[in-house]
Amino acid sequence: MMDAPTKAQEVKAALAAIFGIITVFIGWTGWLFVLWVFTMVLDWRLGVRRAKLHNEYSSDIAREGRWHKLSSFYVALLAGALDLLVQISAQLKMGFELPWHGAVLLPIVLIWYIFSEAGSIIENAAGCGAPIPNWLRKGIKEAQKKVDDPFDDSVLDIEHSASEDREE
Repeated sequence: MMDAPTKAQEVKAALAAIFGIITVFIGWTGWLFVLWVFTMVLDWRLGVRRAKLHNEYSSDIAREGRWHKLSSFYVALLAGALDLLVQISAQLKMGFELPWHGAVLLPIVLIWYIFSEAGSIIENAAGCGAPIPNWLRKGIKEAQKKVDDPFDDSVLDIEHSASEDREE
């Protein structure tokens, strides 16, 4: 007979193996995408619940919200396409530099969207009556500020990096 700690270890090992195999196929950017879709669905469901709770539900507003979320998919696709463009141009040594040279745009865009959805989830949950810790609200707002402009010169020294690349 198996004791509880051994069974728990087996379950943990199985989950780690499953997530490891999935990560091989979708990578960490894929996990960001999964997390983003999860937060979008959660925000949408909470938003509908909040609107119904306050007798403010409108199919027009719901449709507008769905288009808003669908449009964010187009932005994510654009970010992925720009990542590909930057990689190809670097391999072809085309000689033009973009401010995000060497950066990966899609994960940054996904992280930005995840924090935006998290802020909206907090608002909708509070609107449904859930108590929200102040530190959580502040933390999400602070994270949104930091990811809002990851190419700010205070975060990345773009000019310095570009001049070093030209000297090589």
